[in-house]
Amino acid sequence: MSTLFAPHAPALEIGPLRLDVPVVLAPMAGITNTAFRRLCREYGAGLYVSEMITSRALVERTPESMRLITHHESETPRSIQLYGVDPKTMAEAVTMLVAEDRADHIDLNFGCPVPKVTRKGGGAALPWKLDLFRGIVEAAVKAAGPLPLTVKMRKGIDADHLTYLEAGRIAEGAGAAAVALHARTAADFYSGTADWSAIGTLKQTVTSVPVLGNGDIWSAADALRMVEQTGCDGVVVGRGCLGRPWLFGDLASAFTGGSLKAEPTLGEVATAFRRHAELLVDFFGGDENRACRDIRKHVAWYFKGYAVGGELRAALAQSSSLAEIDELLGRLDPEQPYPGADAEGQRGRAGTPKNPALPERWLESRELGETHRAALTEAELDTSGG
Repeated sequence: MSTLFAPHAPALEIGPLRLDVPVVLAPMAGITNTAFRRLCREYGAGLYVSEMITSRALVERTPESMRLITHHESETPRSIQLYGVDPKTMAEAVTMLVAEDRADHIDLNFGCPVPKVTRKGGGAALPWKLDLFRGIVEAAVKAAGPLPLTVKMRKGIDADHLTYLEAGRIAEGAGAAAVALHARTAADFYSGTADWSAIGTLKQTVTSVPVLGNGDIWSAADALRMVEQTGCDGVVVGRGCLGRPWLFGDLASAFTGGSLKAEPTLGEVATAFRRHAELLVDFFGGDENRACRDIRKHVAWYFKGYAVGGELRAALAQSSSLAEIDELLGRLDPEQPYPGADAEGQRGRAGTPKNPALPERWLESRELGETHRAALTEAELDTSGG
């Protein structure tokens, strides 16, 4: 076991919610479904947020959106992230969640950098239009009533069009219970190194509600360092937990003054992978084939750094039943030790910086005109914008 020396971190209070461990699971499309959230909870404490769901799909009660907002009875508190581009539709979606008692916390996404979202003016592009951003947050906060509503965003569109400080002040003034910053721009996408200094600047700007930091937290040590360097009130963990649900155990230990760091054997990794597959079967209503298709993308993340042959990895990524997974995992050496640095560090998508896709002439004004208002109607075509 490695040792982490950390002071006991104060609890994170988001409205009436109190988190003894100031850690939030970042919404990730196709990843943070009920199965993965339940698995992470089995390792450590925190706030586990749903995949990003579009407000229009929720208002229309599409089957997929209704499935994505359904929590297992063991999930407390229940957290749902919404994405939207229209104040009225967003308010209707929040009203529905509150009236039907489907959530204990709601987060609004203004940080998605995916071109299919930003080219319509949504996601990380939206805070550039200050009146629209303010309208959405104010409408959502009002509709949420006593439920805590938070805002997650990026630094801005690119280095020349930053929005996070203005957006942070607006969200705070509108009554948001906390703000979270992924310290990259939309142009950065997931490349390079997150600019933690921006989190510190936001913390100095937004002073009445918690500020959470996101970006490049690959270990509990990274999380402690972010809090120390920026003064943020908590951390949001995304790609760092892919194939490593035990990271939440490390984080819980680190933030409560403990010294444990998970260094799982290959057998322990296989057990986690099998448990993930089992939970996915439950999530997909007993459909083993669909669950096995879904877990395929997790194979490389779980077994990163371990001596698992390419042929076996490929077979796991083509399995279609739990029995087949069991047979394949049975071929592994369960005593193979933790490989150290080879299993750590960056995982998930990274890529290179991109020129953000934006509506034509989007950057010419900070206010929303009728031309762009029409373009926004096409920004919520999918159930999840991630």
